[in-house]
Amino acid sequence: MSPFFTRFALRILLAVGLLAGAAAPASAALQCVPYARAQSGIDIRGNALTWWGQAEGRYRRGAEPEVGAVLAFRPTRAMPIGHVATVAAILDERHIYLNHANWSGPGRIETRALAEDVSENGDWSVVRVWFAPQGALGRRTNPTFGFIYNEAPDAVPTAVTPRTVIASATAPTTTVASRQAFAATIMAALPSGGTD
Repeated sequence: MSPFFTRFALRILLAVGLLAGAAAPASAALQCVPYARAQSGIDIRGNALTWWGQAEGRYRRGAEPEVGAVLAFRPTRAMPIGHVATVAAILDERHIYLNHANWSGPGRIETRALAEDVSENGDWSVVRVWFAPQGALGRRTNPTFGFIYNEAPDAVPTAVTPRTVIASATAPTTTVASRQAFAATIMAALPSGGTD
């Protein structure tokens, strides 16, 4: 089978799975890394656990959430290759919304998933994240490295008008229309060589 046909077939399967909202095998499901890369514009590849180290010297890193930044999760027993998620909105000092994939189910895309800083020092080093099967914040606490910003490491943070709408305290939802719009975006953003 030609490499072109293989890549084309993979793209079709990925798009169909996203559009249908169906769970696909983990190997074919959308993973957090390509999703975060497409959402943030941060061009890092490889497992999520390597993002923090790869960002050093390439991207600004820190402990404060900013819309569009990537929150890099440390590996744990439950997440041996870590996790990455993009900040969608800042609600207050201890609450943000995340956009991410592959958290509540294989390949599942979640937008505006609530995350809460539960660290002792309020530095986002430990968080709890919305877990859809429970319909609430997950019970598990998750250690993080911090935030990666799509700026050079020596860039001075600029005052940005957040693209935030403070929402009511209802559960985040993902609609078929939002999955369809994202599917088109992610397919255009995928490199021709594959998903990583």
